This record gives sequence, structure tokens and C-alpha cells, in this order.
Amino acid sequence: MPREIAIHGLYLPTMSLMFVLALLLAWALDRLLSGLDLYRLFWHPALLRLSLFVCLFSALALPLYR
Repeated sequence: MPREIAIHGLYLPTMSLMFVLALLLAWALDRLLSGLDLYRLFWHPALLRLSLFVCLFSALALPLYR
């Protein structure tokens, strides 16, 4: 995968695409977890949301820079 993506002549780092993709995946998982009422099992739901996003972003970005 290239390190930069050209969108209408504007070069963006690939990490920005990974960020948006991780954000969408985290949002979808957040909706699923809240729909199933699984957040009541966790001590700090906001911390779970943040760690979920960080894990998804890292999992998407790791193969790019390996």
C-alpha cells in the first residue's frame, strides 16, 4: 500500500485513511455493544470506547508500516 494517497490532487498520508476506517469500525462496534446493553458489564465505558478505537487503529496501521 502506498504511503500517500492522492485525492483530487491533495496528497494525504495513508494513516488518515486508516484513522477514518478505524473510526467507522469503532462506531459500528459501539452501536452493537450499546444495542446489546453490554456496556453495563464494564467499569468505565468511555475507557472501553477509547481502547477499542486504539486497538482497531493499531491493527489497521501495523501492516502498513511493518
